[in-house]
Parts: sequence; C-alpha cells; structure tokens
Amino acid sequence: MWIVQTLSSNIGKKLIMSLTGLFLITFLIVHVSGNLLLLKGDEGKAFNMYAEFMTTNPVIKASSYILYSTFVIHIVWALLLTIANSSARKVDYSFNNPSANSQFNSRNMGILGTLLLIFLIIHMQNFWYEFKFGNPPTVTYEGSGEYRDLYTIVAVTFSQSWYALFYVISMISLSFHLWHGFQSAFQTLGLNHKKYTPLIEVLGKIYSVLIPSLFATLPIWAYFFKL
Repeated sequence: MWIVQTLSSNIGKKLIMSLTGLFLITFLIVHVSGNLLLLKGDEGKAFNMYAEFMTTNPVIKASSYILYSTFVIHIVWALLLTIANSSARKVDYSFNNPSANSQFNSRNMGILGTLLLIFLIIHMQNFWYEFKFGNPPTVTYEGSGEYRDLYTIVAVTFSQSWYALFYVISMISLSFHLWHGFQSAFQTLGLNHKKYTPLIEVLGKIYSVLIPSLFATLPIWAYFFKL
C-alpha cells in the first residue's frame, strides 16, 4: 500500500518523528506545570492531589496510553532513521568537517536521544512504576481524604546527589535535543514561511531552554533546600 511505502521511507520516518515530537513537546508543558506544584510549600498536598487525579481520571488514563504509544513510536522511528542514515553513508569523504556544516545538537541527536532514553527508563522506574505498582506511602489531608504520597518519593529520590546530578545532566541533554528538534519538526512538516519561521525559531529556542530549566530546578531545589 502507498501509505506503508510512504511511512517506511526516510521522508515518512521524518514525518512521524515530527508529529510525535510535537505531541511530546506539548506533553512536557503539562508535565512541568504539574511538577512545579512540588514547590508550593504545602507539604505536597497539591502535588499529591494532582498525581492522584492524573492516574485515576478516566479521560487522562485513556490519554496516557496515547502518550506511551507516542514515546515508543518516537523512539523506534528515531532508531530506524538513524540506521537508515548510517547505511546511506557508504563512502566517507576524504575531507570532512562536520562542525563547520552543522550544529552540535544536530550532529549528535542519536547520542542525545540515547541519553534521554536511559533517563526515561530510570525515571519511570523510580516514580511511575513505584507509584502505580510499588508500595508507596500514604498521607491523609484533613477534608480531602487519603492519597498515595508521591511527594515523599520524589523528595527522597531528589535528595540523592547522584540522581539529582543525573537529572540535571539529562535536562541539559533534553535542551540540546529540543533546540534542534523543535525547529526541525516544523521544517519537516513544510511549515516554513519567511514571515513566521523566524518567530518559530525564537519560540523554539526559548522553549528549549525554559522547559528543561524548570525541570532541572526541582532536583536542585530539593537537594539544597529540601522540598
């Protein structure tokens, strides 16, 4: 079928990468907004109520399966695209100076993506898996009832120096990844216009620095000042 042939081509793979990437970019805004509730100073009440809502609301739960699928598709297609690009380079040039032709993050998207995949696995195991399938502590708020205490799990995890450092390094990797990926996604989708492209580039750079920085603030604050 033509659609299978299109999606299996390099252009098709890039199209899928762009669409899934833009969806994940939207998700990161929602995710960091919820995580910032850790800094509210109410001993985790708002964050725990948010976490409970996100894991019990039927609409959110249904949306989460779309999110998980998007992550998997983005990762698998990134791997396929990397393999395809590597196979296409059958002859090395006698003189090659990649730093003069492309940016660091563009040349190293595969490495950055691998680091982020390692982070995602560890992050999911420490928080999502422990919260959903482990034995998390519980806390009772007057007038609100009992909640699983994800706040305490996060606070304890972020108090470990190795994890706090690992998290910050991962967010730096995410920033580089987004710096290239944000603009690249719009370009692949053909959304280029002399009037709007400069604005997209600026917004992409702001996003690529701001969102990872907000994420990185959490372990730094938890480690040095405690949640």
